[in-house]
Amino acid sequence: QVHLSEYGGGLVQAGDSLRLSCVVSELTFSLYHMGWFRKAPGKEREFVVAQSRSGDVTNYADSVKGRFTISRDNAKNTVYLQMNDVKSEDTAVYYCAASLLGIPTTERTVNHWGQGTQVTVSS
Repeated sequence: QVHLSEYGGGLVQAGDSLRLSCVVSELTFSLYHMGWFRKAPGKEREFVVAQSRSGDVTNYADSVKGRFTISRDNAKNTVYLQMNDVKSEDTAVYYCAASLLGIPTTERTVNHWGQGTQVTVSS
């Protein structure tokens, strides 16, 4: 059974940095395009960032562009989300997403989801 496990969430202050990790098991990681979504309280889940399986194409939501960076390590079956200069509006549950057919910029393109990790930014 495919399993995506996120790590690294927590409580941070505005302006701090945080790195999330997502470890993937039971699938051929190198074949999947990977991404991150988030769901803030009272809001729908939204796209944050996604990257092609080759790593040569990356899409960012405007709200995180210049602050967040996605990367992947195929040898470790892991995708990362480096979050810099976090803001209170970044508070959300962050979900790792895997897509076989294309870069996962919408929920309908996601084949597998992680269980989510909470990030809380205090101002």
